[in-house]
Amino acid sequence: MSDRRSDKGPRNVRSKLDFATVLGIILALGGILGGLVLEGGNLSEILAPTALLIVLGGTVGAVLVTTPQDVLGRACRRIFEVFIEKSVSTPDMIEELIGYAAKARRTGIVSLEFDAPNASDPFLSKALTLAIDGTDIDEVRRMMELDITIAEQRGEAEARVFEAAGGYSPTIGIIGAVLGLIQVMKNLANIDEVGHGIATAFVATIYGVGFANVFFLPAAAKIRARLETAAQLKEMMLEGVVAMVEGLNPKLVRAKLEAYHHRPEQPRLKDRDRDETGVKETSRA
Repeated sequence: MSDRRSDKGPRNVRSKLDFATVLGIILALGGILGGLVLEGGNLSEILAPTALLIVLGGTVGAVLVTTPQDVLGRACRRIFEVFIEKSVSTPDMIEELIGYAAKARRTGIVSLEFDAPNASDPFLSKALTLAIDGTDIDEVRRMMELDITIAEQRGEAEARVFEAAGGYSPTIGIIGAVLGLIQVMKNLANIDEVGHGIATAFVATIYGVGFANVFFLPAAAKIRARLETAAQLKEMMLEGVVAMVEGLNPKLVRAKLEAYHHRPEQPRLKDRDRDETGVKETSRA
């Protein structure tokens, strides 16, 4: 008896630290803080726990009011995907699909009945099962495209949580700055402290704009990029299953699926011939 899958996610997912995210944050903070120091400032001048509390507390509160609870929970789990890249090898997936296509062409699509539950991805498993059950290929395509659309919509809702935080954060920072200025106005009698108080008041604005543009908005863009990659992989799986049902030659299936695999561009044959001819003529000269 074949082993039934118990997990809900792909089995061949590779997880690794997204160095681009980490390096980007380090460079952004390093550039900002380095510029402050080079201008004669001191890091202690922008360390204001009260301003941090106002910005983070106000931003989180506004997001809680805006976002449904289930979407908020999923968005919080998405934070890890900003720093940890989970990827499925496209070449490995193509080889798996080619293996299924060769078997289906040789012995029929029904012969994949015991392979479908053990497919490396639940999306692929579902598509194979529908095809094996004799579902019309157009209906299979509609159902699986609906799955892709729903997954994209759910992911987009999660990305909008960070986008909303990026919109609220600078405004909350301005509120923090105004609150600081109110306190400064209470002490106008002590003119020596007014300048220092005004400078401190604007720290909240720095926090608000900084959180928005260094983390919240980039995190939303990163999540959307991950969604696009996942959707493209599912489209490739669907095209592979459709090709199996149509009985295409595995070589044609491979040619079709490799369009989804980005490879470094190779010089065209004519260009290579022209280069070789030029080298020969140069050597003769």
